[in-house]
Amino acid sequence: MKSTVSAALLSMVSLASASLLPRQSCPEASRFGNLSFSSPTNATSFNAGDPIQIKVDFNCAINNFGIKPQFFDYLIEVPAEQNNGHEAPIVLARRTLAGGATTDKFDTTIPHAFFFAGAPYNLVLTDTYPTQGTDGSQVLLQGGVELPITINASS
Repeated sequence: MKSTVSAALLSMVSLASASLLPRQSCPEASRFGNLSFSSPTNATSFNAGDPIQIKVDFNCAINNFGIKPQFFDYLIEVPAEQNNGHEAPIVLARRTLAGGATTDKFDTTIPHAFFFAGAPYNLVLTDTYPTQGTDGSQVLLQGGVELPITINASS
């Protein structure tokens, strides 16, 4: 009898542990997505007209933090503390996730905008995502991440 109970208990523990997903390590910084960019030439700096591939992984945002973007914007901007008031953010794209997707990837080019020599730039991802308000209504919030990017000013 004792071995029958032990075998049944061991079988239930095995089934329960097999159905658990492995714990994903998600730092707080990934709550709005893990942003990356690359170029076909592995360039570390870009000129207007250069191709760039942008990718974001929303796995941690969606599965660990419950943040599923309704839409998200990709921008190039000068950090606020560096901006002299003349550099407005440049919108590269506004996108949405395909049904069931947790990543977004697309190719674009650095636009022929007015870039300032020596200015620091960031590639910025801004998520707009729904949450429930105090009365149960939908409220849209925004959060984002940024990566430094070097863009050469045209002469």
